[in-house]
Amino acid sequence: MLEKLKKLAVRREELEARLADPAVYGGGNLAAIQRELKELTPVVEAAEALEAAERRRKEAESLLRDPELKVLAQEELSAAKAEAERLRGELKRLLLPRDPSDGRNVVLEIRAGVGGEEAALFAGELLRMYTMYAQRRGWRTEILSASETELGGIKEAVVLVEGEDVFSRLKFESGVHQVKRVPQTESGGRIQTSTATVAVLPEAEEVDVEIDPGDLQIDTYRSSGAGGQHINKTESAIRITHLPTGTVVTCQDERSQYKNRDKAMRVLRSRLYQREREKRNAAAASERRSQVGCGWRSEKIRTYRFLQSQVVEHRIGLTVYRLGAVLSGDLDEIIDALAAADTAERLRNEDG
Repeated sequence: MLEKLKKLAVRREELEARLADPAVYGGGNLAAIQRELKELTPVVEAAEALEAAERRRKEAESLLRDPELKVLAQEELSAAKAEAERLRGELKRLLLPRDPSDGRNVVLEIRAGVGGEEAALFAGELLRMYTMYAQRRGWRTEILSASETELGGIKEAVVLVEGEDVFSRLKFESGVHQVKRVPQTESGGRIQTSTATVAVLPEAEEVDVEIDPGDLQIDTYRSSGAGGQHINKTESAIRITHLPTGTVVTCQDERSQYKNRDKAMRVLRSRLYQREREKRNAAAASERRSQVGCGWRSEKIRTYRFLQSQVVEHRIGLTVYRLGAVLSGDLDEIIDALAAADTAERLRNEDG
């Protein structure tokens, strides 16, 4: 590990030197250099801190022979050992292989599952929750497509989320979300269980996925909103079918056929990119269909219990007693816990 850390320190110096070169700012490599430097800096700084802790440890050990300084030296030795142990653990965490998609934007797909109109209303609340979370993080959101119900729920919505390290935070949200509450439409006061599915796809760029135009079937049709509202008299809505995989993407939010086609292609590229990711690492990621499930209650990853004002994260046994805050976008406590559990599992696998 020591040799690797030395190489990383040299690499950071190279990147800093390149940033000092005015020629870099005229090319397209600036963002890539800044991104790599941002990833390297915490590792190099932790390594330098570990070296300092080891020097303190050695100095304290040498002072143990002095009777007058022995007590102070023992205290310093104990503190230096503890700091060195902490930093070694931090370095192991920092040196874990990083998901190359962590820095990407996200195509977020939310669909109503089991529960009829109540499931659609819940899907709409999840859409609001993620939109508000994005605002808290300083990310930008753009709805690529949405299908609303007459009562204001969401049958399905596809949202582009852009910002720093979006996928690294939202990737833990994929799966079936369950809600337990008394629906507004329930006169008998009975608690109903409904579900919505969430899929988090890293946004793909054109260079990531090569799509043969001959593999696409593109259909146009007239779009309409919930209950027949906002009827568009022109055929601006787009349905793109990727024939080799059977993947279908529709978009009707824009009045321009070209804008709808562009949005649909962004979603299609991301879905195909995700399929390739899963093929390359089948052990770490399941097929997209099993990722989002079909909405059955048994596949739930998280339950929102309104009567107890609880959010239960089933994968790690975490219960948060702030339902209202979570649904208003305060997700960091849950996502931080999921990220920590994921890191701990990966460290166990590395040690094993």
